This record gives sequence, structure tokens and C-alpha cells, in this order.
Amino acid sequence: MAHPYTVLDVFTDTPLAGNALAVVHEADGLDEETMQRFARETRLAETTFVQPPTVQGADYRNRIFTIVEEVPFAGHPSLGTAVAVARARGESEATYVQQTGAGLQPVEVRVDGDRAYASVLQEPARFGPEVDSARVMAALGLEASDVHADLPPQVVSTGLPTLVAPVADQAGVSRAVPRFEAIDALLEPLETQNLYLAHHEPASGRARARMFSRLVQEGEDAATGSAAGPLCAYLAARGREPRVEVSQGVEMGRPSLLAAELEGDRVRVGGGVVAIVDGSVRLR
Repeated sequence: MAHPYTVLDVFTDTPLAGNALAVVHEADGLDEETMQRFARETRLAETTFVQPPTVQGADYRNRIFTIVEEVPFAGHPSLGTAVAVARARGESEATYVQQTGAGLQPVEVRVDGDRAYASVLQEPARFGPEVDSARVMAALGLEASDVHADLPPQVVSTGLPTLVAPVADQAGVSRAVPRFEAIDALLEPLETQNLYLAHHEPASGRARARMFSRLVQEGEDAATGSAAGPLCAYLAARGREPRVEVSQGVEMGRPSLLAAELEGDRVRVGGGVVAIVDGSVRLR
């Protein structure tokens, strides 16, 4: 059986930039083992599978798989999947409610041919423990001087727990060299696999970030909406503006741009999306 298939670059207006996503449509007949095997085959940060919803109020169910495991929520798969659904349905503008393992999230989509803009309203922020700054810097190959004086590392979730780790300047973001054994030891007791290194410039409202995680190929993600949301919530909770524009993926040669802003107690994260492949796949 052939399934319609879309590949999109998310958080960019330019093909072959941003964070790539594979979407398999009409996937209700696929078992979890097949979905996981195909996610490993694509070798992308995430691959999603669109299924009929199983809860009232949802338009579709979005199953999100990394190369390692299924995850309850992720940012660029939320945006990219909604755009793929809109294109498949022939809708140029829509608001969908997607069902994920984290709950129900409204996703807004505007489509113009192969290009689109989408945004997702993430779950209310949950704030976890603060973490020793020096230990976080050491796990990233940085020095004590890179520690931000006023912004300690902290676990925050808007659907997927992330350790947000601010640094004193943008150069520290670029200099980081992850030491994954140390990162694993740091993150395991925090019940997260994601470490989001960021520098925020209050005057411009912009941030530069990198995401390190065992869940993605090569250990670094080009654009992470599920971390931009926590970063925005974290900054707002510490008295900074309730919006931020995040540049990510630069060091990987996959420049990405993410916009995050608080709406009440939830963060909306959005960005450009470009469809680059339409076709079909045979998985059985």
C-alpha cells in the first residue's frame, strides 16, 4: 500500500535550510514498529505520521518519531505536519487542532503554493529545577566565564521538557563543543534529553541558540520549536519581554528562524515552511 508523502523544510523560507521533516499521510494502518523503522530510515530529526484523531475536538492525530523513539510533542513537526495536511486538503488558510501525546494544540496555517507560514500554540509552561551553571558549561566545553550572571539554567516544558541554558554572549553559543557523556549524566536525573544553549539580547529581542540531543542525528538539531517555546516562557518569567526571535542551525549550515510569543499562559511558536518533496512511500 502506498502512502502519500511530503518532505518540508521548517522554520525557513528557503529550500534546503531550516529543519527538514518527513510526513506520511493516511498512516492509520501502520503499527509503531513500522513507524519507528521508517523514522530511522529517513534519518531526519523527526518523521511524522498523520492518523485519524482518537479524542474529541482534534482534526487529526500527529504521531512524532525521532530516530530513537516516539516523542509526545515537538515544534517543527507540528508546523510542518499542519502545512502538509493543508496542502493535501487543498486549503490555503486553516486552523487545525492537532492531537499529540502532550494534548491538543491549535495550529494556524497560511499556504501559498510550496511556501507557507504556520504557528502552534504550545502547552502552558511548566518550570522544573534550576541546575548548576558551571556543570552545564563544562558539559558543553565552555568556561565558567561563559555563565550568564542573571539567568541560571532551568528545565522548562511547553510540551517537551528542555534544559534551557543561557550564556553570557553569542560567541559562547558558537564555541560550544558538546560532551555527550557529560550531557547524558546531567540530563538523566532531570528526565529530559534536550539541552538548549542560548544567548538573548534584550535590546533587540533576538536570541541565538543551539540544541543538543541524543534524539537527533549527529546530536544537534537545526531548529527546535519545542525549545523556543520554553526559552520564551523562561525569559518572560524572569522579567524580559514576552517574545523572542531565535536564530538557530547556523553552525550546522541549516540557518533557521523561529518566532515565539506568549499568549496568556501559552507560547505561540511560528515560522516559514517550504515543501520540497511530494510523492508516496510503500511501507508494507
